Amino acid sequence: MKLDIRILYLLAGVGLCLGLASAYVSAQQPPSQTPVFNPAPNPYPNGIYANGIVESRQTQGANISIFPQITGPITHVFVGEGDVAKAGAPLIAIDDAVQRETTEQQKQQIDVSKAQIANAKASLKSATDTLAKQEKSYALDRQSVSLDVLDTARNTAKVAETNLQVFERQYTMQLSAYGAAVALLRQYTIRAPNDGVVLSIEAAVGSYVSPQGAYDVYTQGYLPVITVGSRQSELEVRAYVDEILINRLPSASKITARMYVQGTNINVPLTFERLQPYVSPKIELSDQRQEQVDVRVLPVIFRFKKAANVNVYPGQLVDVYIGTK
Repeated sequence: MKLDIRILYLLAGVGLCLGLASAYVSAQQPPSQTPVFNPAPNPYPNGIYANGIVESRQTQGANISIFPQITGPITHVFVGEGDVAKAGAPLIAIDDAVQRETTEQQKQQIDVSKAQIANAKASLKSATDTLAKQEKSYALDRQSVSLDVLDTARNTAKVAETNLQVFERQYTMQLSAYGAAVALLRQYTIRAPNDGVVLSIEAAVGSYVSPQGAYDVYTQGYLPVITVGSRQSELEVRAYVDEILINRLPSASKITARMYVQGTNINVPLTFERLQPYVSPKIELSDQRQEQVDVRVLPVIFRFKKAANVNVYPGQLVDVYIGTK
């Protein structure tokens, strides 16, 4: 019995030692690692923080999203992502075989109408000449031409004139339809609306596109077929100011700001461009249309010059501090 009590005391002592050792080890604080980059500091005494997203510089709006006006499979892609496209340059071509055939048929109908008009003009001239001769002969000698023959000549001339008017009206309508067909045929080739850089192409040769855009297998939604922006040297940042900070925004003439590239120590001065005077739900940065949010933000747009050694692209998230000059 005494031996059992000694063993219990021994086990209790060992447990106490282990507990003390464990507490000592747990209390040790490992030295913190040196941060890879410093958090974005506020460079202004009363600066306002805002989330921002880089965009291509536009006078209004953001990047240019291009949707086709017709449906069909893509037959050719003329540009690549990152290419510079001049205004009017072809970007992609959609299968236009059916529309091209329709346009050619309408052109042939116009040629037929031209021939019908020429024939109607000849018939009208023949009828009017005959009528003129009959009337002249009747004026000289009423017995030379009967009234029945004269009335027939007059009716023939009127019928020939009416036929010519019908053919000319048909020609005008066919010409208008042909012009509409040619205009529709041009829509099968999507062209650059202005000078810019191709930011993204969401469809390849053989992909089916529609006015809704191109189906994306990753997001399982429809995206613009092509997105075009300004040159990489011409960028802007859209900063979203929280609604509770709007009252602290300085006047437009006194606004100054600085942008910090996330994950680096790079910061760039910003120049105030414009303010979008409409407070909207903060869903732009997540791109989730169905997201339920309670925060509303005011977009403020700044422009900046991109340095050669700074890799910044449209769509990139940045930190922005807004202050007073």
